[in-house]
Amino acid sequence: MALPHVAWIGLGVMGSPMAENLIRAGYPVTGYTLEAHKLDRLAARGGTPAASVREAVQRADVVVTMLPADAQVTAVAHGTDGTGGVLEHARPRTLFIDMSTVAPATATALAKAAAPHGVRVLDAPVSGGEAGAVEGTLSVMAGGDRADFEEALPLFRALGTTVVHCGPHGAGQTVKAANQLMVAAHLQACAEAVVFLRAAGVDLDAALDVLGGGLAASAVLARKRDNFVRRHHPPGFRVDLHHKDLGIVTAAARETGVVLPLGGLLATLMAAARAQGDGGLDHSALLRGVERLSGVAT
Repeated sequence: MALPHVAWIGLGVMGSPMAENLIRAGYPVTGYTLEAHKLDRLAARGGTPAASVREAVQRADVVVTMLPADAQVTAVAHGTDGTGGVLEHARPRTLFIDMSTVAPATATALAKAAAPHGVRVLDAPVSGGEAGAVEGTLSVMAGGDRADFEEALPLFRALGTTVVHCGPHGAGQTVKAANQLMVAAHLQACAEAVVFLRAAGVDLDAALDVLGGGLAASAVLARKRDNFVRRHHPPGFRVDLHHKDLGIVTAAARETGVVLPLGGLLATLMAAARAQGDGGLDHSALLRGVERLSGVAT
């Protein structure tokens, strides 16, 4: 059977390699984004550029959005300036998969708004960063109807190696919020350990070899070790985006009535990094915040 036609909206650091992995897996992909050079990249990989959301989705079986935040997802779904969005232009029974990271409430509102249009929705945010997107090794956490998840499973498996149905609409985004809380905690702990080890004069590579082989080991340490050692933070997942995600965590925690002491501190530290001009750097740049607090030149 022919694979479903995919409309991919959002071709950023994560979206471009993810769309390309679908193309390599045999999916016909039509892409739309605001930057023309990213459409050129998609075309060079075998995809079809579109000039608008309408053009991208009107013949698609599956629509995937991979966008920076809630505002962009809402705008693409509903349209702006009377242009119409995915919900207006998609055919009935289209499967709309939002793989962005947004608030759980945004995911549930999108599913509710899509129902009168006959459009089915999954929230399916991912974890693994740029490297996971390129390698096709992302973790996918999905919320929505089980039948829709099962239909999307082959597509998800072209993008990631851990794919889990987490529950109803919004559940995927709730799990992603917890993921971002844990990742920020690992990043901050690694940053503090590195500054401490350097100040103590310990061989940093030897120390990280040992730490990476014991209970302190983590995917964060493995992925970001070079960033910490070289004090080099090219954007893989930007501080700006993690700042947004920790805002989602703290807001969702307040709505559910739980207290996250460490989460609040991490949100403050990430906000401080952004205020210090590090918003465009990789979130491993939390190291720079620890260095500033410790009086170490950054």
